[in-house]
Amino acid sequence: MNCKIGLIYGDGIGPEIVREAKKVLDVLAAKYGHTFAYTKLLLGGASIDACGVPLTEETIEQAKACDAVLMGSIGGDARTSPWYRLEPSRRPEAGLLGIRKALNLFANLRPAYLYDELRGACPLREDISAAGFDLLIMRELTGGLYFGERRTEEVNGVLTAVDTLSYNENEIRRIAKRAFDIAMKRNKKVCSVDKANVLDSSRLWRKVVEEVAKDYPEVALSHMYVDNCAMQLVMNPAQFDVILTENMFGDILSDEASMVTGSIGMLSSASLNDTRFGLYEPSHGSAPDIAGQDKANPIATILSAAMMLRYSFDLDREADAVEAAVRSVLKEGYRTGDIMSEGCTYTGTEKMGSLIADRV
Repeated sequence: MNCKIGLIYGDGIGPEIVREAKKVLDVLAAKYGHTFAYTKLLLGGASIDACGVPLTEETIEQAKACDAVLMGSIGGDARTSPWYRLEPSRRPEAGLLGIRKALNLFANLRPAYLYDELRGACPLREDISAAGFDLLIMRELTGGLYFGERRTEEVNGVLTAVDTLSYNENEIRRIAKRAFDIAMKRNKKVCSVDKANVLDSSRLWRKVVEEVAKDYPEVALSHMYVDNCAMQLVMNPAQFDVILTENMFGDILSDEASMVTGSIGMLSSASLNDTRFGLYEPSHGSAPDIAGQDKANPIATILSAAMMLRYSFDLDREADAVEAAVRSVLKEGYRTGDIMSEGCTYTGTEKMGSLIADRV
């Protein structure tokens, strides 16, 4: 298979972890007879430095010409980086929101899986971690509070900020269908998370999700308020299969879910549109405090590449090979600093990528 892959190296640790994911992809392509052609794309702080803006039209058009995009991390230290002295619309994260909107990437998939080998790194009680968990958060990505109207103005002498949370039934229906479709391939359970006791947008969300559920009689649908879901994720994560939720709730819950796996450095993600195109990235941030020090965990980015193989290219065998290689390296006791435990072998970013590539 010939595939065109856009690479966004990004900021902070982004270039290091993308290099290791590319290393794994190159080994896999050689083994299975594929050709991966790469296009380097600029986004975020790197784009600000080179072009003065976090996202250019050129990047958007180049991304559209690719079959999928693999991305590192975007952003820097808000306390010290000159990027954060710019107005919000010109900061790195604005580029990320912009490319999601431009490419219509409305469905964000964030799996959270507890590897047997990492149960010791899980911060939950041993009786909870012993049960294990394998869940997926389906987050709506292009609507809600992050994309609503916003303003800050003086009202009667008092500075007042307004952010608008808006969803229409079509936006809710399309993400709900994606969640139910994926649940059909998993354990056939969807938990829709909202705040319907307070918000009109959540009441509409619940109404539309229940309508969609009628087309999936094999899938068990439940509802949960977001505050309760946050508690349940640390009390009993094994109860969940697919969690369906809106943009801001999904942002918060997926970060929480990532930490109960032992490290956010383990969590991959995919952002999909109506076609097979997707943007794949780790769930963690750019960690500028450890950038360039060979300390970053590349596994989340490597697993994101495996998601790309599976969802955009239909290369399930190859995706399985990458995931099996990750499990093999963990079973052999190799660990980056964020998942290090007694009796294991400390491994830097580059070495971890090489080990996984070798096991592929």
